[in-house]
Amino acid sequence: MNYFLLSFLSFFVGIVVGLTGVGGASLITPMLIFVFQVPASIAISSDVVSATLMKVVGGFKHWQQKTLDLQVVKWLALGSVPGSLGGVWILHCIKCSGNQELDCILLRCLGIAIALIVALSLSQLLLKIFLPNLKLPSPPEWDLNTNSGRIFTVSAGAILGCIVGITSVSSGAMFALLLIAFFRLDASKLVGTDISQAAILLMFTSVGHLSLGTVNWSLVLPIWLGSVPGVLVGAKFCKIMPQRPLKFVIYGMLAMASWKLYQV
Repeated sequence: MNYFLLSFLSFFVGIVVGLTGVGGASLITPMLIFVFQVPASIAISSDVVSATLMKVVGGFKHWQQKTLDLQVVKWLALGSVPGSLGGVWILHCIKCSGNQELDCILLRCLGIAIALIVALSLSQLLLKIFLPNLKLPSPPEWDLNTNSGRIFTVSAGAILGCIVGITSVSSGAMFALLLIAFFRLDASKLVGTDISQAAILLMFTSVGHLSLGTVNWSLVLPIWLGSVPGVLVGAKFCKIMPQRPLKFVIYGMLAMASWKLYQV
């Protein structure tokens, strides 16, 4: 295992997360599986734990810059935290049943989750670029001052949190799409809100994965050494970096990772 290379690559993943709010687990987990030949169950659990510190540091930086919406973060976390623990419980049941190979199941789940992220994110981006004047039906805005808005927010957070608990993927990307569609956040607050809710979600999810006994600390520490400085650099330049070219590169990488994961 080349730990220097792991930290080096994690640094660039941290920059991507700080800049866009997405790409952490979607990039690190496939990287551990394909580049470093880590079994899927260990890669996912180790990534969840390592991503927690990265998202906490990034969320704190955005909080200092006042580039987040605390109310949205709170209501999403009320759903995503129990949802993610439910996802970890599903993993525990699969592991205890002994009927199916856990790593094989996780690889397929990862491939499907990443493919869904890419399809939804890329469709939204392409529509903005090529059909900026297209009048598509807008989904209703969720008003967190109403009971219905809070119920929808908590429910959506629970569903996406369950996906995160099972695969470690989408703590940033899927929630970012949710924020864009239903909360109409300013661009300056979108990334910070996304990273902050992911930080709370992953803190609890990582506890669940620690209970599974599949966390490898020799992987977690090098990822921390690279990703934490990276996310600080990314958050610093979040306001001035052109987002669209960077996102196209990320989506291309994710599409290739999804295809390889599903074919394994």
